[in-house]
Amino acid sequence: MDAGAPSQPQASQPPLHPGGVAARVRGYLVGLQARITDALEQVEGPVEQGGARFLADAWNKPPGETLQGDGITKILEGGRVFERAGCGFSHVRGPRLPPSATAHRPELAGAPFEAMGVSLVFHPRNPYLPTVHMNVRMIAAGHPGAEPVCWFGGGMDLTPFYGFDEDAVHFHRSCQQALAPFGDDKYPRFKQWCDEYFFLKHRGEQRGVGGIFFDDFSELGFERSLAMMQSVGDAFLGAYLPIVERRQSMPYGERERAFQLYRRGRYVEFNLVWDRGTHFGLQSGGRTESILLSMPPLAGWAYQRQDPPGSPEAELTARFLQRRDWLGASEGDQL
Repeated sequence: MDAGAPSQPQASQPPLHPGGVAARVRGYLVGLQARITDALEQVEGPVEQGGARFLADAWNKPPGETLQGDGITKILEGGRVFERAGCGFSHVRGPRLPPSATAHRPELAGAPFEAMGVSLVFHPRNPYLPTVHMNVRMIAAGHPGAEPVCWFGGGMDLTPFYGFDEDAVHFHRSCQQALAPFGDDKYPRFKQWCDEYFFLKHRGEQRGVGGIFFDDFSELGFERSLAMMQSVGDAFLGAYLPIVERRQSMPYGERERAFQLYRRGRYVEFNLVWDRGTHFGLQSGGRTESILLSMPPLAGWAYQRQDPPGSPEAELTARFLQRRDWLGASEGDQL
């Protein structure tokens, strides 16, 4: 982490939500970002052995722009384990919610809003180590004179290039355990939501093995909904780092690397065509560099690629990019 970067950037405008709520949630999110990036630097190892460090880029939206606010974008590139890893915190306010946020809340169309969250995507160097995404966020919105409406969103999902049952099972079990204190219905609901959301409609294909996803969530009341969001954020390192430990040193060659870049192309397609978070940021006038930190450093496309039946590459689509009950599988099973 950059020693000169501020650990707690200051908001540039008064919060929309009263009662110190914004400051409390902001403090949690900034701390979560620091915990995650510190842990990844430990995985990268010493700089003299090729380990990379995060560049911390603290930013403020200048006066006169439609969207106001600040944040810290942390980016690691060219590392020993991670080719590119981005983890951003943002806290912004705007005069009106963008269309991507009001599709399910038409009564808030045109209302001022405040949004804050942490979002990350890690692109590993080794093709046997999956890409991972996680985000947690809070949004408050309300027309002048009305009590603001507050809701939460977030989740995490895993995108392997070469599939291992034990990795998918561990990741899903971590998600289930994070949600268990908030009701037995949450994991099945959010798992299905994730499967449906991270789906490339133009390809008819899942993005990965899924995880959990939730949005517009406030049904437990403010405090319990906030606690659920925090539980998801806190569960991330335990869900992903054991997979990193298992896969980061597996040998690979040009074949695996070429397939990794090809599958990364699918990741780019989803983020630019379907992802609501990307659309929200661009439609609201957000900071483009921070919004697009999810992009991989390299990706590839091939015209009507066909992998030989039974090959590990074909098995990814046939076995792993399918909606299934991963908790019904055995952690000992793998390709």
